[in-house]
Amino acid sequence: MRGFPRDMTPGGSPSVLDGDNLMVVGIGGDIGMYALCRAFHEQYGATAVVISTVATRPMQDSAIVTNLVVPDMDDTETFLTSLEKVAVENPGKHKVLLTNADWFVRTVIQNRDRLEAAGYVTPYPSLEVLEQVSTKEGFANVCDQLGIPTPRTVVVNVPMVVSTGGRASVPAMQFDLDFPVVAKPSSSADWHHVSFPGKAKIHHVETRAELDELIGHLVDAGYPSALLVQEFIPGDETQMRSLTAYRDTTGTVTLLATGRVLLEEHTPGTLGIPAAILVEPYDDAMEAATRFLDATGYVGFANFDYKLDPRTGRHVYFEVNPRIGRNNYYVTAGGANVARVLIEDQVLGRPILPVRAVQEILYTVVPFGLLLKYVLDPALRDRLKGLKASGRVVNPLKYDGDSGLKRRLIVEGVTQNYRRKYAQYYPEPTSTGT
Repeated sequence: MRGFPRDMTPGGSPSVLDGDNLMVVGIGGDIGMYALCRAFHEQYGATAVVISTVATRPMQDSAIVTNLVVPDMDDTETFLTSLEKVAVENPGKHKVLLTNADWFVRTVIQNRDRLEAAGYVTPYPSLEVLEQVSTKEGFANVCDQLGIPTPRTVVVNVPMVVSTGGRASVPAMQFDLDFPVVAKPSSSADWHHVSFPGKAKIHHVETRAELDELIGHLVDAGYPSALLVQEFIPGDETQMRSLTAYRDTTGTVTLLATGRVLLEEHTPGTLGIPAAILVEPYDDAMEAATRFLDATGYVGFANFDYKLDPRTGRHVYFEVNPRIGRNNYYVTAGGANVARVLIEDQVLGRPILPVRAVQEILYTVVPFGLLLKYVLDPALRDRLKGLKASGRVVNPLKYDGDSGLKRRLIVEGVTQNYRRKYAQYYPEPTSTGT
């Protein structure tokens, strides 16, 4: 359901939106949420209210974001009543509800009627489509039907392992894959709620013994979903790619952006999230993503993870995230403000010409010098230095429109703290990124 503006001109055309009648309400206080708030502020002058379970540094001392701390947001009723309270406190504004967390996306979709009744625009796919694409097996099934390459995968149904012998049955399991392998949850939402020793967003597994131990931990923890064990596609992090798309309510893909990942994060909770992206056009990936979104009837933002396989020269696709992704500012910086495609579609209700973000820009949340340490290709390093010299490097937290002295010091502290994180978790670059 679209939230069309009430203030229409006599001819029926919507009036201009600005900070007086438009606001972002965000769930989760990470860098990606701030980047979304920044995009809306750049495009419309709109400010934001962001609800998070703890106060976060990306939101601290911001002039464009009010950060509300609600510790129990994982509780559905707390989630909904908190949002309803914000809606009541901000009457007369078009309120766009955004999040970068899979478990919150699901909660929004499952409670869409109640949230829209409170006045929110909920730019997400239907529950049926979410169920089809949000698990990595479902994603792979659609890709197989469309001829889109995915990695070889063995699915470990953890509840079935529990019911057929538990830990004792694990050593007899068959894996027709060569080690090392990559192990990841089928459902990020279910993964969010499980706890076990050594938990990471993605597990790079060197041996069969390590894999057996990981599965054993999931059995002990009662993980309710599947673990995917996938072949490792060779190459370091610069072979990884990101694609962001928006498919509107009329069925048109109105936004496409692609980029080369240069460096990923390496702390256990953020492993695999891009820390630096070079905006580059990949037409084959844009075509594949368009076919995928059209085939599933998807609506809203989607973020695809894929990798260039040096053995074949083809892109291999891992998953689609039913949200815009934490690294979304590479799209806005690349020439296509992400706020505009959403607002034109779901608030103003008018078609726009499809846009692509193709301006060569380096997006990075880490210090430039630290990034160069991990880029091993001399030609690529020279290219990045050229972008730096020409001023085409962006950090989503460093925004001139939100640059009070205290804010600038906080942002610099967040940025420089990456030196400590990489020294602890990934002190030296490797040819595999692990």
